[in-house]
Amino acid sequence: MIEKKLIKNIDYTLVFAILALLCIGILVVSSATHAPDTGDYGLVKRQAIWAVISLIVGFVVITVDYNTLGNLSYIIYAGSVLFLLLVKVPGIGVVRGGARSWIDLGVSSIQPSEFAKIGIIVSFAKFLESREEKLDTIKDMILPAVFVGVPIALVFTEPDLGGVMVFLAIFAGMVFAAGISYKLILWGIAAGIAAIPAAWMFLLSETQKTRLIVFINPGIDPLGGGYHVIQSMIAVGSGRLLGKGLYQGTQNKLDFLPAQHTDFIFSVLGEELGFIGAVVLIFFLFLMLFRILDAARQAKDRFGYLMVIGVLSMFTFQVVENIGMTIGIMPITGLTLPFVSYGGSSLLANMIAMGLVINVGMRRQIINF
Repeated sequence: MIEKKLIKNIDYTLVFAILALLCIGILVVSSATHAPDTGDYGLVKRQAIWAVISLIVGFVVITVDYNTLGNLSYIIYAGSVLFLLLVKVPGIGVVRGGARSWIDLGVSSIQPSEFAKIGIIVSFAKFLESREEKLDTIKDMILPAVFVGVPIALVFTEPDLGGVMVFLAIFAGMVFAAGISYKLILWGIAAGIAAIPAAWMFLLSETQKTRLIVFINPGIDPLGGGYHVIQSMIAVGSGRLLGKGLYQGTQNKLDFLPAQHTDFIFSVLGEELGFIGAVVLIFFLFLMLFRILDAARQAKDRFGYLMVIGVLSMFTFQVVENIGMTIGIMPITGLTLPFVSYGGSSLLANMIAMGLVINVGMRRQIINF
């Protein structure tokens, strides 16, 4: 049970923002799956069930002192890596969308990389705790790079470029918070730019190359690689100020929008609820991010601080990337919009991450003098 003095420290504004996003997500999923027209509310019910399960799991997470997780950090890290390896096992891992990144459980499927993100955040925060202000040279960065590089390599070979980018965002945010030297940041940026030609020639698949090319000019392949972003921009733009009305989006109803209940759910909302609806959604997303940042600021120890910064980095990147790709200012990577897009794995993993944030925040001041 949670002590009453801890309950008083729960960030109820953050809880409200999460609940608002869940409600908006279920509503828009019902439109994206054409539930009112077909009478099939199967996916809507599944999303609602996952939302309830996720809330319960999130509550369980906040009942356990986060420092207990810190003491188990290396077990959590090993478990995360083994979980990612399971998708490589024939008969266990399944291919979807051209990537072997799912495990089929029969009644449902899970995506290990979603949960591995949380495991890496927890274990990497503990790893960095004793290395704060000691990240001044390239030698100092070797072990942190290897620590996160192992799961990144496993996710890359699925292949899941979007997942890799999230892990990189987590890594960048956490080492920055841990006090990495600004000289190393500049060297890292320079090395990244220098590595672009080699990555293009030897690492990226043809599909990934196409996505990057059409990001620069979607019109170069309007019926192929550029189709997704063109249809998405049409949907968002046609919503104008007030939108066409819930369940009335033509791009959505006529199935011009691809992956409209997952990756491109923001496009559905933009078309049907317009600029005003998009602003409301973005308000709740940024309210969530702001409250996470506040939890990091008030953390009582460096482990809690770094863990919350990892969660903040993950959510910030996913929000900016997902909304950006729907309006053509970011490349398409297949990332979902936290708490809004359909998907049990991402919803559950995101709620666990939010449970960690609330956990750190509520233990910021146990005794008031």
